[in-house]
Amino acid sequence: MIRRRALLAAGLLTPGAAWAQKQTPRPPADGGWYARGKTKEQPVRFAGKGGVTLAGTLLMPLFSEIQYVPGIVLVAGSGPTDRNGNNPLAPDRIDLLKDIAELLARNGIASLRYDKRGIGQSTPRPRGSLEEQEAFFAWDNFVGDVEAAHAELLRHDEIKPYATALLGHSEGGLLALAASKALAAKKLHALVLAATPGRRLDEILRAQIARDAPPALRLPTDRAIATILETGRVPTNLPPELQLLFPLYAGPFLQKLLTFDPAVLLAESRMPCLLVQGGADRQVVPMEDVQPLIDALRTRGVSGEAVVIPQVSHNLKAVTGPLDPGFAGPLSPAVAAALLKWLVPALGA
Repeated sequence: MIRRRALLAAGLLTPGAAWAQKQTPRPPADGGWYARGKTKEQPVRFAGKGGVTLAGTLLMPLFSEIQYVPGIVLVAGSGPTDRNGNNPLAPDRIDLLKDIAELLARNGIASLRYDKRGIGQSTPRPRGSLEEQEAFFAWDNFVGDVEAAHAELLRHDEIKPYATALLGHSEGGLLALAASKALAAKKLHALVLAATPGRRLDEILRAQIARDAPPALRLPTDRAIATILETGRVPTNLPPELQLLFPLYAGPFLQKLLTFDPAVLLAESRMPCLLVQGGADRQVVPMEDVQPLIDALRTRGVSGEAVVIPQVSHNLKAVTGPLDPGFAGPLSPAVAAALLKWLVPALGA
């Protein structure tokens, strides 16, 4: 397909004609080359905050070749989680973001998902000094990367510039919420927070350790959090069990993350928002960790909805019982239905 910008530059199309070129009738549900449900995939590379290179995947409905489509940036959760939602520390392949991207594309919504800095095919973690690594993994850089991903989404002609959204999972929801404040001026239309905590992370971590960890880890956890909040540095003599939770290079990042209050920011936001939460989530516990976000939605006077789905894990997979961690398997059908029910009309897909 000849790019419309090239035609405009050559004077062969007026801007109005370029728009009309893709305002064709809605694609047929059955049959035909551009039938709904068909998709196409494109690898992308773009500049993140501070000049790093971020690698990602743009997945679009095939009919985006003849009709503009809405678009969503998918933001991965914590740790070494890649663009598809997989983490080498997890015992199973998760593919959460890949599954969501495919669901959206089959239903008329494009998505851009990307490897976070230091992960996958994006710029790797620096191997220099601790200070260099701390700067690379700073909180503001991750937020800036979300903004850069949204700019990359808008760079593609197939995307409706007035019908875009962010969807963040877990910690990715916090990054999406932080980025949405700046992106509101760039016509970001909607926000989806999936399995995203509604309380400050220092409170949640203390509760998780008290609930799930040996009592001997409670005092070191309190000391680590206090040191990070005061100095922006991670203590060097933590027990091995806490070193994955508090890596040395993450001090400045954690200093901002631990005090980030998502409920306050959501209450101030004018962005339509969907909350999706698994009832069997062991990391972001319903309703204790989620209720502040629900309360924030109620105070805003702006479109919003919260959906808590029973027997669904933190990774939005159906669980078979209390011992099932919910890593493997397809996206929960109830989660898929909730996403489509809200996003399709919200973005005009």
